[in-house]
Amino acid sequence: MAGRIWNVAAYMRLSREDGDKEESNSIGSQRDMIRDFILKREDMVVVREYVDDGFSGVSFDRPGFQRLLKDLEAKRIDCIVVKDFSRFARNYIDSGRYLEKIFPSMGVRFVSINDNYDSSGARSQSDALIVPFKGILNDAYCKDISMKIRSQLDIKRKTGDFIGAFCTYGYRKSPENKNRLVVDEEAARVVEMIFRLRIQGMTNSSIAARLNSMGIPSPSAYKAGKGMNYRSGFRVAGQAGWTAVAIRRVLTNEVYVGTLIQHKRGTPNYKVRKEIQYDESDWIIIPNSHQPIIEQTDFDTVQSLLKRDVRLAPSREELYLFSGFVYCGGCGHCMVRKTVPSKGRTYHYLVCSTHKAGQGCSAHSFSEKKLEKIVFTLLHDHIGQICEVGRTLAYIASLPESRREIFNYDAQIERLNGEIRKYQDLKLNLYGDMADGIISKEEYTEFRAGYDRKIAERQQSLRLLEEERTQAVRDNEEDIPWIRLFRQYENITELHRHVLVNLVEKIVIYDAQHVEVFFRYQDKFEKALQYIRRMDGMKEEA
Repeated sequence: MAGRIWNVAAYMRLSREDGDKEESNSIGSQRDMIRDFILKREDMVVVREYVDDGFSGVSFDRPGFQRLLKDLEAKRIDCIVVKDFSRFARNYIDSGRYLEKIFPSMGVRFVSINDNYDSSGARSQSDALIVPFKGILNDAYCKDISMKIRSQLDIKRKTGDFIGAFCTYGYRKSPENKNRLVVDEEAARVVEMIFRLRIQGMTNSSIAARLNSMGIPSPSAYKAGKGMNYRSGFRVAGQAGWTAVAIRRVLTNEVYVGTLIQHKRGTPNYKVRKEIQYDESDWIIIPNSHQPIIEQTDFDTVQSLLKRDVRLAPSREELYLFSGFVYCGGCGHCMVRKTVPSKGRTYHYLVCSTHKAGQGCSAHSFSEKKLEKIVFTLLHDHIGQICEVGRTLAYIASLPESRREIFNYDAQIERLNGEIRKYQDLKLNLYGDMADGIISKEEYTEFRAGYDRKIAERQQSLRLLEEERTQAVRDNEEDIPWIRLFRQYENITELHRHVLVNLVEKIVIYDAQHVEVFFRYQDKFEKALQYIRRMDGMKEEA
């Protein structure tokens, strides 16, 4: 092809992922080498340069390379020059397909300077072996680097390092350590407002509308305003706005109570770039990783609210007092609010939703005013009991003798462990007794079952005792959050929605005379009472 002038595409690539950090592999170095090579060739002229800076060689989905392909199809270029095969690609299968099939079928010449390879020249037998072999080496190198990077990232995650590109709304990267989260005070105030409004009775949609009306930027708009290259698919009036989905994301994110959850999604391997969702068992969860914005009790309250089936009445921004809390004792379904006008006045009742829909159950109803009085009285009394429990626990913790209770637990735990070991030894000796004729086979089976039962009983007692010991230590050392939650409502004079959502789990109406209120943290309350009774029993024995 004497006299032909080749229109050259100079292609350069540098990846931040495959370890190409040396100066010899920089974009500038590649450009200088390619230009110097072409200057010495009378049959070549550079038409365009294509650069992929920061893109892995595993995939061909690179902007520079895709532009190069379009220019090949448009016949603007017919020759590609690279520094070496690794700059072209590190995927053995796909690179071989381009070199052996696609480029030859398009009449494209391919030159790799350092590999002394030119597809237009005479092909030796060694080329048929060396070129694929280099492709395999490049592929293997990329795989090795990928495995090392993944392993290193997992180590960072497990030690509590944050490795994301963007922090969750409400946090920013520490100036001293980019792998640590610190509170972004401006955004954190919005997060606190979202949780507060949800507890007060607003729905996710109402909260989103409130924030948009206040002109508060959504997470993506806020990050963009801070100069971050962050994009979101949620947009209102041409810009990213708050939505009910965005509000729910905030309300369900455990990062706000100090828990860091990572490795929730990722790519299957170094050749597949599409992300997949990992099973929850594969998540890396680090509690108390950073400063919380929301208290755990408030977070738990909101999670409970999100599970309730509630509807917002027209023209209202907040839910009614008992929405989502009252259940029918007959069928177990929610009771709904019904308005009844009578003699110029309006009365409100709670009726069974099943019966209202004509699907069964009885036609019972309950006055909303009457229920409010009952719930307030029961709640007021329960708050008083919990406050008294809190004062008793604080008094016990202040006594020098309180630590003896822990040692008492240790002694009982050691005694149970001793009994378990004794029965295990007796069980082991049974077979020898049967072999020696001391006991029959029937007696062996009976004694073995008896020892198994005694071991299981002691192990169950041991588990309960260890749980009580853990609680005793906490009661002696910490301010108890659930008691603090109830104590803040010690002086309430009327029932409000936020009081109900913080302190009540559910209300069950059986009939006009029978109402049952289930309080939150009831199990913790019962354990605290057991602990106090246990301490009283020790005092009497002393």
